[in-house]
Amino acid sequence: MSDTQRVRLRDTLAAVPAYKAGKPAAPREDLVTYKISSNENPYPPLPSVLDAVRETAGRMNRYPDMAVRELSEKLAERWGVTPDEIATGTGSVGILGTLVQITCDPGDEMVFAWRSFEAYPIVAALAGAKAVQVPLDSQARHDLDAMAAAITDRTRLVIVCTPNNPTGPSATEKELREFIAKVPTDVLVVIDEAYLEFVEPGHQIDAMAIFRDHPNVAVLRTFSKAYGLAGLRVGYCVAHEPVAEALRKAAVPFGVSTIAQDAAIASLDAYDELQERVDALMTERERVLQVLTEQGWKVPDSQANFVWLPLGDDAMAFAAAADQAGLVVRPFDGDGVRCSIGETEANDRLIEVCEAFLAR
Repeated sequence: MSDTQRVRLRDTLAAVPAYKAGKPAAPREDLVTYKISSNENPYPPLPSVLDAVRETAGRMNRYPDMAVRELSEKLAERWGVTPDEIATGTGSVGILGTLVQITCDPGDEMVFAWRSFEAYPIVAALAGAKAVQVPLDSQARHDLDAMAAAITDRTRLVIVCTPNNPTGPSATEKELREFIAKVPTDVLVVIDEAYLEFVEPGHQIDAMAIFRDHPNVAVLRTFSKAYGLAGLRVGYCVAHEPVAEALRKAAVPFGVSTIAQDAAIASLDAYDELQERVDALMTERERVLQVLTEQGWKVPDSQANFVWLPLGDDAMAFAAAADQAGLVVRPFDGDGVRCSIGETEANDRLIEVCEAFLAR
């Protein structure tokens, strides 16, 4: 096909980085392989959640409730807000894209830390917005003072990912409140808490209290991680009514399936059982962090379900060594490697690979 016959696509697509999903672990005959590249919950769905999915599957010929009313009411009750302050979407990343659409015109700015969630620059570029990436500090934490200084009169959206993906540390409530006080009140600040449930009690923030105190704050959460519903794509945003209404208006119609909604409701009802699994993953995380520190690794204090190895230019070499050992990790070329906390056997394999890599 000649150039003159090609369909014209948006020029901005040239600036859109491709999202790189964690690749699956290929089966091998010589050993069990593990995928710890996507921060998935390694446990299978709870029986009560599976029962809800099976029952709902018989009605998949019908459109879902576009308002996702039952889940919204359940979440509103849980977090002490109104259903009108809840907006749902296809995972938190789906809502994230809508947040950019409702705040940024082409040329407007979106401020976030870097390295952070790799979807941030993608959704900014798709909207024609400028991604303002503020480097993390020396401890792989958000440099909130630098982020505040990066805000201009073109800034429309600020994202704070806490715990930060892929490095793991959390911001403190004091830091967040001081930061938000510096942000113009017409700029939306989104606290992205995809890994909320894995935060130790001493590191937790009350994002709902911050939300209530500031009309320009929204809180983004997901059922993909701790709840183990990554394959069903359901997340939600707690936002003040004008923002939540705009999110619902701009969302893809019927984006959250009936199966996803019912599974999320069943997961909320079974949270005590889920908490046992979360606690077990947190215990494994602390074990892995302790052993890696004893080996000599300089690892950040992760409050999520993964650990970060700041390998710099050795990131791809480590990923290759892990792959050879039957372990799929998530490398970020030139920065480091993120390793999800998975099954105990997978974590043991990671420890072995880390020890061997240091010795090499």
